[in-house]
Amino acid sequence: MTLARFHFLNRVTFGAGAAETLPGELAAADIRRPLLVSDAGLVATGLVDRLRDSIAGPTCLFDAVPPNPTEAAVLAARALYLAEGCDGIVAIGGGSPLDFAKAVALLATHPLPLERYAALHGGTPRIGPCAPVIAVPTTAGTGSEVGRGALITLASGPKLVFASPQLLPVVALCDPALTVSLPPLLTAATGMDALSHCIESYLSPLYNPAVDAIVLDGARRAWGAIRTATAEPGNLGARTDMMMASIEGGLGFQKGLGAVHALSHPLGALQSLSLHHGSCNAAILPAVLRFNAPAAAGRIAELHRALGLPAGTGLAEAVARLNADLGLPLSLRDMGVTAAMIPGLTQGALADHSRPTNPRPLGDADILALYSELVA
Repeated sequence: MTLARFHFLNRVTFGAGAAETLPGELAAADIRRPLLVSDAGLVATGLVDRLRDSIAGPTCLFDAVPPNPTEAAVLAARALYLAEGCDGIVAIGGGSPLDFAKAVALLATHPLPLERYAALHGGTPRIGPCAPVIAVPTTAGTGSEVGRGALITLASGPKLVFASPQLLPVVALCDPALTVSLPPLLTAATGMDALSHCIESYLSPLYNPAVDAIVLDGARRAWGAIRTATAEPGNLGARTDMMMASIEGGLGFQKGLGAVHALSHPLGALQSLSLHHGSCNAAILPAVLRFNAPAAAGRIAELHRALGLPAGTGLAEAVARLNADLGLPLSLRDMGVTAAMIPGLTQGALADHSRPTNPRPLGDADILALYSELVA
């Protein structure tokens, strides 16, 4: 496959073999001593060492990125970055290492504390030029490689978004061949993350026809490929469609998301559970589609047509069946979430940045009812 290069919010090199361009991209970004950030599981596969060995100059490695990135881990990586005199970051992995790298890039160039830069606290204007980040995604789901935001759980408890064009990776090396070794359940969960991004941004009431076209294509690709990618891990065609859907979903962030993510983000901050964001989105999506139907009937009908669903099959019903086919949890109860957790989750969802762009107004009673349905 010939590599494709395009530029939307940031620059992307896409196709099998894209990761092999890393040394040249480091030189182009004038990064001479990169900090590589990843997680222990990915390091164990040998991929991080392979990419590290392709870099001629000195490198450092931080391999303790948590599944839901925390402020404490960001501070530890920042300390390593500064102590080793690094001048850029290579993020290797799924959404957690990519978001994590953005937060490290921010704090490597800005004074503490991290919380002062949170979007919820008016921190976006405080974010100036950051250390350069090169993103090498190894999952097809989060879209963080083309996004300007990062979600980090603070030491004080909340999971907050940090957003600025300054946080965009200078380049994303999107190589679908890196995803063929993903286990089936992780393929499914990350794939449902991408699909939920495309669907939610399409349903957002904000006006952005360009994004609408992009995410409608992303939803179509993800719907058509996710079962094959999960059942046939080595199918590079399906993996390619899923990685493109991930990018397209990430490009949709600028139009806003909605109730799925407003409810999902607080779940990632639960200290008693370690919940996968994509699995949470998958479980929540059918209930939110039913909730939004009165306010977004036309758009939901357009999605129904784009996905080629049979007449008489509702979109929410089709998503629930897809979750079952993929072997994903069908409710938050199945993931260990209990009724006692709902009050705290509701407060987090009310404050979440994704709530205002839901197509139907989402108040505390609505959030409470949705969580209650999902843990019943």
